Order: sequence, then structure tokens, then C-alpha cells
Amino acid sequence: MKKILIISFLIISGNQLFSQQLPHFSQYFLNDYLINPAVAGSRDYFEGTSTHRYQWEGVTDAPRTYTLSVNGPTKNRKMGFGGYIFTDHVGPTRRTGISMSYAYHVKINESLKLGLGLNAGLLQFMVDGSKITLRDQDDDIITGAVQSELKPDAGFGLYLYHKKFFFGFSAPQLLNSKVNFVDEGLNPTGTLPAHFFVSAGYKFHVSEDFTIEPMLFAKYIEPVPLQIEGTIKATYKNKFWLAGTYRDKDAITASVGFFMNNSFTVAYAHDFTTTNLKNYSNGSHELMVGVRFYRRTSKEKAEPKIK
Repeated sequence: MKKILIISFLIISGNQLFSQQLPHFSQYFLNDYLINPAVAGSRDYFEGTSTHRYQWEGVTDAPRTYTLSVNGPTKNRKMGFGGYIFTDHVGPTRRTGISMSYAYHVKINESLKLGLGLNAGLLQFMVDGSKITLRDQDDDIITGAVQSELKPDAGFGLYLYHKKFFFGFSAPQLLNSKVNFVDEGLNPTGTLPAHFFVSAGYKFHVSEDFTIEPMLFAKYIEPVPLQIEGTIKATYKNKFWLAGTYRDKDAITASVGFFMNNSFTVAYAHDFTTTNLKNYSNGSHELMVGVRFYRRTSKEKAEPKIK
């Protein structure tokens, strides 16, 4: 019984030891709106993005995450709106979420802006007891039925950006909601801890065709140790890029992507695990597909660009 309680606690508490509650994305720099609501409206186009992540290939019931997001600016570029949905599957558990966000952008000078964003939504946690084999079939904690909990979620972020650099800070999941499936008996309750994300990057123009962009991403969720990852992204003519990431005490990631017809993005990343998990897993896969919808000005409509 004791082992079952421990396993149940880890499952119900949202995989804190592995996914640190919220899903992780290796290509965070391609859809930074997912980690910071203040990014909404910071670019002159709407963007819809879908991400599919298959973690720890070869491990039974390893995490699988799917997201769909969209965000963009208002006509005067002073505000931004966005939203996303995601589902995260780990063995017999599933976490589904929906979030909407609002951002306001302040012009500091001619080339520097600051975005301030808020997001709010709902999270649903589910455990399918029929997929769990118990040594004690009369266990009172987990039944053979599907159990679920619906919880509110909220967060905020700031995003300082320039055509050459950016700095972001965000704090999602601030409500510290508790996931509690049963009201009686020994009940392993999982708390959704606040997250704190910091991201930064600088773009170097090596030549007319090449740019190099070093980036840093750090996240902290108590009591998990601070995790830092550094990325180097090399881009050719704003159409093709290669990127490499080192994630402290976790993995090394290689990413490749294409930007086609000035609208469509396709990118793939593979994580090479550096921990002892590499003895059981062939790494993780992540595929991202995005499309941009540009808002043309009246001048652009009257004087179309000639390529």
C-alpha cells in the first residue's frame, strides 16, 4: 500500500519531478508567447502555432504534449491579445488547459518597447484508474473510474524588446491551486506551484545574409533546483536556421527550421538526454508548425511591394 500511495502522489501532483508541472518546450524561442503573455502583440502580425512534443522515446507512458496558440496586435500596435490550449498526457494521467491573455505595450523610445501582459484560464487534471494496475484492488485512493479536477490559473509577464535584443520575465500558475481527487482517507494532494521564467537574447548581424543569436532561458519552481539552458541560433537570409541548446543536467538539443513564403514556419528539434535516462530512452522529439497573418497598412495596399 505504501508504494501505491507514493506512486499515486507522483501521478496526481502533476509529474513535478519530471515535467516540473507545466510542459517544457525545447524550441521555446520560436513560440515565446507560450511562456510569456506579454509577447502577445509585440510583432506586426498574428501568428498561429501548433507544437507536438514526444518526450523520452522508448520509455513506456512517457509525456506527450500538444499545443495550439494564436496571438497578435491591435491595429495601433499598443495592445495584444492571444490564447492557447494544450493537452499533456503522462501514462494514466492527462492535463488539459486553456488560457487567454492581454498585453499592453509602452514605447520607451523610437526603438525600444516594453510589454506588460496578464493571462487567465482553466486547467483540468484527469486520472484514468482503469489504466493503473493495483496490488490491492480495494484501494480507496484510486478507483477504476476516471477522476478529474478543474482548477483556475493565472499569471503575468513583462517583455522588453528591441530589433536587436529582448528580455522577458513571466510568472505563470500563480494561484497555487491544490489538486484533490477524493475527500476522505489518505489523500495525496498535489499543489500547483508558481513558476518563474527568465529569457533573454541578442542578435548579431554577421553579414547581410547571416545572423547569430545567443539566448538564455532560466526557470525556477520550488523546490526544484534552478534550471538554465543556453541556445545559439544561426539564421541564413531569415529563411533557414540551425540551433543548438544545452540544458543543465538534462539534455543537449539540436534544432532545424525553415521559413517559407514569408508566412509558414516548420521546425524540428531532437533532445539528446545527458542523464542516466539515456540508458532507457532514445531522446525526445518536437515538431512545430506556424503560420503568420500579416496586417497590411493602407499605404501598403495602395503601393504593393515589388520583389
